[in-house]
Amino acid sequence: MPLQVCGYSWQQTPTAVFLSLPLRGVCARDADVFCTENYLKVNFPPFLFEAFLYAPIDDGSSKAKIGNDAIVFTLHKKEAVMWESLSVSGVDKEMMQRIREKSILQAQERAKEATEAKATARREDQKYTLNVMMKIEEEERKQIEDMKENERRKATKELEAWKEHQRKAGGQEGAQGEEKACCREKPAGERRKSEQKSLRGSWTWRPRAAAGRNSENIFSEKLEEAHVPAPREAGSIEVSFTPRAFPTALRESQAAWEEEWLHKQAQAQKVLNADDVPEFRDLKEEEKSPEWLKEKGNKLFATENYLAAVNAYSLAIRLNNKLPLLYLNRAACHLKLRNLHKAIEDSSKWTKDWCAFGTSDQIGHHHLCTAVPWSII
Repeated sequence: MPLQVCGYSWQQTPTAVFLSLPLRGVCARDADVFCTENYLKVNFPPFLFEAFLYAPIDDGSSKAKIGNDAIVFTLHKKEAVMWESLSVSGVDKEMMQRIREKSILQAQERAKEATEAKATARREDQKYTLNVMMKIEEEERKQIEDMKENERRKATKELEAWKEHQRKAGGQEGAQGEEKACCREKPAGERRKSEQKSLRGSWTWRPRAAAGRNSENIFSEKLEEAHVPAPREAGSIEVSFTPRAFPTALRESQAAWEEEWLHKQAQAQKVLNADDVPEFRDLKEEEKSPEWLKEKGNKLFATENYLAAVNAYSLAIRLNNKLPLLYLNRAACHLKLRNLHKAIEDSSKWTKDWCAFGTSDQIGHHHLCTAVPWSII
């Protein structure tokens, strides 16, 4: 049963109360302070201090300073009045119990509200970040669209200028061609008259020859059309392959490599699925590793924080349950916490995994080691 502390001193002003509580040779980190509007408790084993305050205080602005083997409280009053005493007089056990329960409920509600406020703030931050990223992407998209539009206009102007240049060049060539034709009209007419005079005797023969040539051309065209092959018919080709479940080819695969690959894929999928577990959401990517969690648990065990070490080893086991040392270290933590059944369960699990790949000499060495106090490995 804890010892009640009576050797304390307190002073007050109309707005605040100053309370000095000696620690009596107890380490400062072992002191546990709990404060609400009407209740103040300090637990530093084997001593206990309780105060059912005379009037409500503002526990949000009140402070506690630990140092020099004492705890100094600065309690701010809600109403600026002088207290007759630090604790309420004439309080029976039932009333004390009601005040304790009410204070605990108030503390739980306040912690719940703080958690909800933190979650709301996190959602708002995520929403704000998403909106900012969407605005940045929208601005980048608009810049790209503007660049495309400018390039399109520039290309259109260049194309119109090229067409205009080609039109002007074609007009100049046409004018030069007409001038040359006018210069050659007269000699051509004279030559045509001389040819007509020389060929008057064979005037009727030329159309027949022309007609013969035309008939030969028509016949050759028909012959070419008759020899055009018909288009090939469409069809489908079916190709069958050897069924193979594993990605590599059968001639290049080995059973041991396949098993190792499947094991690594399963472990990687397990790590990816860890994002859906609430305990892994606050961890970084490098912290989602069994080896990292194992080292973290070892450090917590060294500082005698056994509950936190148990949590670290449990998370590591959820990521990889094939490491026997995780069960051994967690069993050591349970042994420190006097959870004997859990310690036996983890040590039995470790023994089973060790027997799965160990020799008889190693198993005998394990049973010898369990007879002495455990240490973290």
